[in-house]
Amino acid sequence: MALNCRECAGSIYSALGENENLINIQHCATRLRVRLREIGKVNREKLEQIPGVQGVIEGNGQLQIVIGAGTVNKVYHELHRFIRLSELSESREEQKKGIVSAVTRMIRVVGNVFIPILPAIVASGLLMGILGAMSRLVPDYTTSDFYNWMNLVANTAVTYLPVLVAVSAARLFGGNLYLGGTLGLLLMHRELLVSWSAASSPNMVNYWNILGFHIRRVNYQGHVIPVIIAVWLMCKIEKWMHRHVPEILDLFVTPLVTIIVTAFLTMAMIGPFFVQMENLIVDITRFTLRLPLGIGAFLCGAAYPLTVVFGTHHMFGVLETGMLAETGKNMWIQVSSSANFAMCMACLAVFFKTRSRKVKAVALPASISAALGITEPAIFGINLRFIRPLICGMIGAAFGAAREVCLEYMDLLME
Repeated sequence: MALNCRECAGSIYSALGENENLINIQHCATRLRVRLREIGKVNREKLEQIPGVQGVIEGNGQLQIVIGAGTVNKVYHELHRFIRLSELSESREEQKKGIVSAVTRMIRVVGNVFIPILPAIVASGLLMGILGAMSRLVPDYTTSDFYNWMNLVANTAVTYLPVLVAVSAARLFGGNLYLGGTLGLLLMHRELLVSWSAASSPNMVNYWNILGFHIRRVNYQGHVIPVIIAVWLMCKIEKWMHRHVPEILDLFVTPLVTIIVTAFLTMAMIGPFFVQMENLIVDITRFTLRLPLGIGAFLCGAAYPLTVVFGTHHMFGVLETGMLAETGKNMWIQVSSSANFAMCMACLAVFFKTRSRKVKAVALPASISAALGITEPAIFGINLRFIRPLICGMIGAAFGAAREVCLEYMDLLME
């Protein structure tokens, strides 16, 4: 008789002590690997008698539950679904009170993706900022081997941010971490043109013609939202495959189909959609920035941090290049610099106001990084996480950008 994976998962969930006792759940080829708050709360006798459980092993701070090859995948996903039912029940109560909106949930998802990878981003952002400041103070230093090596270390987390985001998103959505990592690496493959180069030189972009789709051979450097959407889709496909593919074929067929289908849909549909969105944002920004009396700069300053959240801020290099070619002046630098310092001060305010040592430990280096021009640690680590600092920072960025642009225009008139 076939094992009822949902009943097995529900029984395991109950025997482990439910959400209150669970820290993390992973699986290998044959076992569930569970980290618990208190192992003494586990009903070991009940756990060992559950149909489908072939053994229970305790060691290395984990409880390993032997299920068997193929079946363990299905029990694992049913277990995550069971856990999420509990979370969803809380969310529905909050929605009835009007606390959680669709936008808030989306922000929460992005925040939850970034929390595990914050140390890497903060370290990278802070080091990049310090190196950038040193290169301006001591220009000759940039030719040294030590500087180049440090620059390589500093750039790694930011350059390959989509890979970190993909792994973290796969963990959040209950998918296979290594499939998520593979998808992230695929989207950053060296055979693909760097997205910043594609934005500044569209003629350099080549295409694949596959099944009637023109797929851009461009990577996803600096992108966040399309990668999260791609991994979410990957997890949905993977879970569907686990439920419908026979166990004897599951280990081979599911990863293969999941990666191929997700990669195609991402590069043929999700990616092009965001490219069009970026082009639209550039056109709207160019028009808005020309509004008189600093109004355009005010609106652009407020919106700029959101482009960082969506990973589309790199496209403004095209806007800056056009301004320099047309007028010899780069008015966008006032907008971006004002937004950077506004995000810095909002993050620093959290550092001074919070009583949490963990938050302070992130807020201080993140604010320093933002002051030096790398705002991702401040935005994703603090401001977006608590929302209010992000809003306050956007307001500050709006007024700062309007002031700087007005002063620039006054200087031009005085000339």
